[in-house]
Amino acid sequence: MVITRHAEALAVLADTRYIPPPVRQDAPEGTLAWLRARTSRFSTGEAHARRRRRLEELLAAVDPDALRDAAEKETRERDGRWEGVPVTVLGHALGIHDAGLAAAVRAAAPGYLSGEETPEADAAVRDLLAIVTGADAVARITLLLQAHDATEGLIRNTLRRTRPGEAVTEALECTLKADPPLTVTRRLDRETGDEVRIDLVRANQDGEPHLTFGAGVRPCPAGRHATALAAGVVAGVHGR
Repeated sequence: MVITRHAEALAVLADTRYIPPPVRQDAPEGTLAWLRARTSRFSTGEAHARRRRRLEELLAAVDPDALRDAAEKETRERDGRWEGVPVTVLGHALGIHDAGLAAAVRAAAPGYLSGEETPEADAAVRDLLAIVTGADAVARITLLLQAHDATEGLIRNTLRRTRPGEAVTEALECTLKADPPLTVTRRLDRETGDEVRIDLVRANQDGEPHLTFGAGVRPCPAGRHATALAAGVVAGVHGR
């Protein structure tokens, strides 16, 4: 079933009966599939709650305004070559300064949402686990993968739609509503096994607030941080 109406999408997102499609739990340690099975995004129940709390704790220590300023500065210093800036800036805020971080995230990110398993992605995850160490390694890697995949998509779409001189905040809000980096989100009815697909673009156009960062029981915990990173990059590109 495909949902295109805003109210129906909100109802699904607020109902604990609907969960993310399950990911496999038997992958070898250090692979992309192993990582996905340990993230908040693809978890349910107590595991999801525990992993989400840790993400929120990590993000609470990161000031979105500082991220915006750092992203704008980094983009200007790169003369507008902004790819990799969100990961670098967020990595620094999370205490990670390894020069190989952005490349490893870039190699692992394509399969993070899709679930496509490749030797290259598995190798990148091993690189990330060598770079990002400690008890919070998976949580921090999760945030970095999101910063690459979703935040860079938001930046790319916003830059395509705007011109220098336009208000950055308004441009981002318009993009989040009309041209989000993730256009569809999926849920599984755990009572019937039926899959529900929410068409975010059409649902966003049907209501006032956008659903790009989710809603209900599983909203994105890093929406403010992602928007701040994107705003800094867009300002840096247009102001160079």
